[in-house]
Amino acid sequence: MNEASRYLEYIQPSWAPPAWLFGPVWSVLYVLIAISFGYVFYKVFKGELAWLIALPFAINLIANASFTPVQFGLNNLPLASVIIVIVLVTIVWAMIAIWPHYKWVALLQIPYLLWVSFATILQFTITYLNQ
Repeated sequence: MNEASRYLEYIQPSWAPPAWLFGPVWSVLYVLIAISFGYVFYKVFKGELAWLIALPFAINLIANASFTPVQFGLNNLPLASVIIVIVLVTIVWAMIAIWPHYKWVALLQIPYLLWVSFATILQFTITYLNQ
């Protein structure tokens, strides 16, 4: 079963977006993430940024990558809720960490932050409705 099919099986709030919207939104966000996170890791590997600054970016990538398998593969809504909070917190942490060095990288996270903020509320609502 794919993610869209599983998503449609969940009891959802009336304000939940349609399943088809997630693909286009995440496609745009992943481009922004690739550019900005890639730049941060490039600067770290060149020795121009400390590894500690890249830490929230790395944790974010791990958490983001684990969300879909947990949510739709394991069908574990409570754990997926914890993971999305980690994603949200690490976005804010990353923005704060990179701001003094590359403001444009922090600003490029705004669409990601807005979407994940919405997705976090949606995730908690779906988790509540499906328990």
